[in-house]
Amino acid sequence: MTKTTSRTRISRISRILVDRLRADRMRALARLAVANRVSAVYLALVGGAMALAAAEPLFASGPDASLIWVWPALFTFPAFGFVAWLGEAGWGGDAPAWFFVGGIVLSALVQSLALGAVWQTLRGRRTRHLTPAN
Repeated sequence: MTKTTSRTRISRISRILVDRLRADRMRALARLAVANRVSAVYLALVGGAMALAAAEPLFASGPDASLIWVWPALFTFPAFGFVAWLGEAGWGGDAPAWFFVGGIVLSALVQSLALGAVWQTLRGRRTRHLTPAN
């Protein structure tokens, strides 16, 4: 076996390991953001508010019908504040609807990730301190 062949083999193995590590990190982030009770309830709440807001024009035609979109924005507010600021800075208050709807979705996912991380941390502390009685 030559020196270049062993380097190539090591390089391939290291690339495979790095790819697996990245996939494991992405899987862990997705698990934190979606696959726990707290995040699932939060995403269901935001998704329900968005579905209700999207369906509102079918049932109401009053001048205040567009104010229903305040609720999904409020449910995602700490992160959505940054999106609103970007919309104000980029479009001067005339940002398109797709920007705000996408901002609500992105804000909900970011906050769901944060909720999942807090939930996992709190559960980890609880299980670490609890020991079975002898």
